[in-house]
Amino acid sequence: MTYDFDKIIDRHGTDTVKYCAQKDYFGCDGLLALWVADMDFATPPFIIEALRKRLENPVLGYSVTPDAYWQAIIDWVQARHQWDIRREWLCYIPGIVKGIGFVLNCFTKPGDKVIIQPPVYHPFRLVPEQNGREVVVNPLTPDRNMDLEGLEALTRNGDCKVLILANPHNPIGICWPRETLERLAELCYERHILVISDEIHCDMALFGHKHIPFASVSEKAAHCSITFQAPTKTFNIAGIVSSYAIVPDETLRQQFFSWMEASEFAAPNIFAPIATMAAFTQGEEWREQMVAYIEDNVRFVEDFCREHLPQVHPVRPQASFLVWLDCHDLKLNHEKLVSLFVNKAHLALNDGEMFNPGGEGCMRLNVGTPRAVLRQALQQLCEAIES
Repeated sequence: MTYDFDKIIDRHGTDTVKYCAQKDYFGCDGLLALWVADMDFATPPFIIEALRKRLENPVLGYSVTPDAYWQAIIDWVQARHQWDIRREWLCYIPGIVKGIGFVLNCFTKPGDKVIIQPPVYHPFRLVPEQNGREVVVNPLTPDRNMDLEGLEALTRNGDCKVLILANPHNPIGICWPRETLERLAELCYERHILVISDEIHCDMALFGHKHIPFASVSEKAAHCSITFQAPTKTFNIAGIVSSYAIVPDETLRQQFFSWMEASEFAAPNIFAPIATMAAFTQGEEWREQMVAYIEDNVRFVEDFCREHLPQVHPVRPQASFLVWLDCHDLKLNHEKLVSLFVNKAHLALNDGEMFNPGGEGCMRLNVGTPRAVLRQALQQLCEAIES
């Protein structure tokens, strides 16, 4: 089956964050929305059909989690990432950002230090801070590599308890090399640092790159980490919260899963298993076509900027539908850069400063949208710069 990613779908009237939150976030509405990290493509029809079939029964009461849900996850992870995981390693979580908060509250106490590697997804900072933990930064190097020497110095005194890893990286879209992950695991294991590996973009590796699950690279990685994954980004079902934790280490697993179960955080809503099973058992062809379309959208952005916006330099992502735009050559401060995009180009993008140190002078562009929308957005930006 050939899927249509060029179809423009009007999302107004669906309470979507991309449009309904513009006034609060940007101070105005009516902007072309290329910010929030969900895609504008139709959710795959086999997922919609699975949900529709369940709704044929008019009773939406308490439900159990079917064994087929866990098996679908196990089979998908093995097929996509060659990582053999076990049923007992798995636990549902009601969202990865919530999962980060759960881990922090389960394994740390107020005042403990949590490491992030900016520029990085902003809840990595917000969740620890709002839970009373101290955030310390281990910024990426200027060439966008992990600064492991800096991390070694930062953790030398032994007071850092958790490191939150974006794998693949958000917003830059890096698929971390195995050697980097192995060195990170060695350091964190020896210094008793728990790694939370956020792998929500793991199924969208681009241009021949490959995602490597952190916990799969070594025994030490497996024993010092909790991995979060989900079908939600890949299959555009963020509104159906369907994330899961993978915890190979028995000690970590018993502590975390017991904490989750005590407050029934590990109980999925009625639709999460249904959507996940449909995605992971029927979704590979759709995923491949979606990834190919995203790759063409990335190439389109690169070509357009090269020909018409030479001051804007897209960083090609190795995974995900997010493109990091280096706008330093526009020579605008943060306020003027945001004003250019919002007030002159009438575009809603995430500004780089929200991703913490290292994001200055950059913008994050969501290319998970029909190409006609992307073309219109870049043309509006071009006209705004020319004016």
